[in-house]
Amino acid sequence: MLNRRDILKWSVAGSTPFIGALAQAQEAVTLDVLYCQPSFAKFHEPIAAEFMKRQSTIKINFRAPAANYDEGHQAMLRQAMTSQLPDMYYSGYHLQSELVRTLVKRKQITEIGPLLEKEGMAWRRQNYSENVLSLGKVDGRTYGLAFNASLPIIYFNEQLVRAGGGDPNKMPDTWDGMIALAAQIKAKGGADVAGMAYNVHEWPDDWLFRSMVLQAGGSMLNPAETASAISGPVGFKVMRNFRKMVTDGGMPVMDWEQSRQLFIAGKIGIFADTPARLRQVTDLIGDKYTLRTSVFPVDDKANGGLPTGGCAALITAATPAKQKAAWEFLKFVGGPEAQKIVVESTGYAPTNLKAAEALGGFYEQNPNFKTVSIAASRAKPWQGYPGGSSVAIWRAQRDAINGVMRGHLSPEAGIEKLVLDTNNLMKRCGPACIASGGPAKS
Repeated sequence: MLNRRDILKWSVAGSTPFIGALAQAQEAVTLDVLYCQPSFAKFHEPIAAEFMKRQSTIKINFRAPAANYDEGHQAMLRQAMTSQLPDMYYSGYHLQSELVRTLVKRKQITEIGPLLEKEGMAWRRQNYSENVLSLGKVDGRTYGLAFNASLPIIYFNEQLVRAGGGDPNKMPDTWDGMIALAAQIKAKGGADVAGMAYNVHEWPDDWLFRSMVLQAGGSMLNPAETASAISGPVGFKVMRNFRKMVTDGGMPVMDWEQSRQLFIAGKIGIFADTPARLRQVTDLIGDKYTLRTSVFPVDDKANGGLPTGGCAALITAATPAKQKAAWEFLKFVGGPEAQKIVVESTGYAPTNLKAAEALGGFYEQNPNFKTVSIAASRAKPWQGYPGGSSVAIWRAQRDAINGVMRGHLSPEAGIEKLVLDTNNLMKRCGPACIASGGPAKS
């Protein structure tokens, strides 16, 4: 049985009663909702369908989903300026602060802290952990409710790991060890087998990069949040490991979709990714080989951690009627029925205590899905950059990482360029920077 404490450091609990406001509603309300990642329709659509089946006064209409969190964030900032915001939006944690601060200034967001208080302290304590609520806080106030929660994990091919001399039941928990195992897989597998894939060089946001920095005990920003803190031994080690993944670990430098297809085909031994795609990858692999998962290595056991991925749901409705309806839907998507759908169709950790309890049997039958919860004690916030610069900064950082992985830049030159570009963009970017995807012109 799944250990409740292992998986619920982020979790929320409780069912969502559809009484009171819904029973008293006089007219039907249609909520316009925007989420990111088109593939996530596999849980957004059934959740909305179940919600609408349980009551008749609130309809859910989804906008075409944004390609990723960065694209969705830019769209939201543009729509804020033209008063075309949806009624609800699922914001990536790393971009939530920037978006909320912009919307607060324009009075285009509903604070959900008072809504939680109205439900009563007993209900709140029963349903929501403080760790989960903290994921939706900006400047000490709660504006979002955590919907997804994840940490990066390692997918691996058990047969290739064994062939490379590794122990599938005791995978390395350091990056030197993981890269060394990948090198052995490459050496034993022949010309058509790659040791590993870590597609940070073309990832749509900085989650995989931040994961490597935090696991090594580093920080993205100085305490004052005025400059990059990645320079020095930690930054160099991270860049060196990115290069070693290619030179030693046999990583092919290609796009994520190509890497995923090769892994599914049994041609890559170790694959780093979000647990959000675990169900999809599991189904695609089928009985080709034995898919296993393990925790993401952490070099600095005392200070290292991992950024909590996922998103929080925000209410951006303009009218009281829609705000009231959005809160009812928000409680449902954070409730046990909806969270069970999310977990079983993806691999995310549940943000709901009762969902986690109900999933005990599921985890026993699907142990790969339990991996993300084992590393819960390593979870740290996934924060963005101040001043509306996160998207532009990641694009510049990614260029430097790409150069190092391809051998165009040395690790030393790569980290120097990355830090310089980061600091310059932090100085030059204003609120319009993220909307345009680049720094403001001087």
